[in-house]
Amino acid sequence: MPEIVKYLICVVSGYFIGSVSTGLLIASIKKVDLRGSGSGGTGTTNVLRTMGKLPALLTFLGDIAKVIVPIVLIRVFLGTEEDWYLLSLLYGLSAVFGHCYPIYYGFKGGKGIAVTTALICATSHPWVIIGGVIVFVAVVAISRYVSLGSLTVVPIVLILNTIVYHRSDRLFIPMLIVSILIGALDYFRHRTNIVRLIHGEENKLF
Repeated sequence: MPEIVKYLICVVSGYFIGSVSTGLLIASIKKVDLRGSGSGGTGTTNVLRTMGKLPALLTFLGDIAKVIVPIVLIRVFLGTEEDWYLLSLLYGLSAVFGHCYPIYYGFKGGKGIAVTTALICATSHPWVIIGGVIVFVAVVAISRYVSLGSLTVVPIVLILNTIVYHRSDRLFIPMLIVSILIGALDYFRHRTNIVRLIHGEENKLF
């Protein structure tokens, strides 16, 4: 299969699969107006506040699965040892964008934290994953702000990935570009959270 076809498959499928909102699907089953409840978000945090622990867990797992499962399939059916990483990055970037701007829901989606987490777990070195988890859990446990944990872990993961993938590695540039793009999108999607954090008005997890 030509490389350009593989790239197109990953980009297009990533966007349309990423556009599926697990939170909104669960809310529709439970007949809950998720957008009109809590923070109005469609992600795990607002589902936890609005519908409880089990729906929140299912939302998180669903958002994780729409990145992890396709990347596994990419590695098995499309990728080789040389190109699976790049294909996975392309799929993941499109999935995050689709989650944030879903075509099925008027381009109004979530913040992209769960799908970004899934992409990091699927493509990063184990030490990067461990470092990111430690930082996120520590910040959220101390501050009780999920948004602050998300905003803190983004530059940490970028720094750790930069350390792991040396500049001579051909994977360094694709990793760096995707990390910066997703990081910029993460901060842009959290712009209202940043304002609330500055003014001490952000909603706490508990």
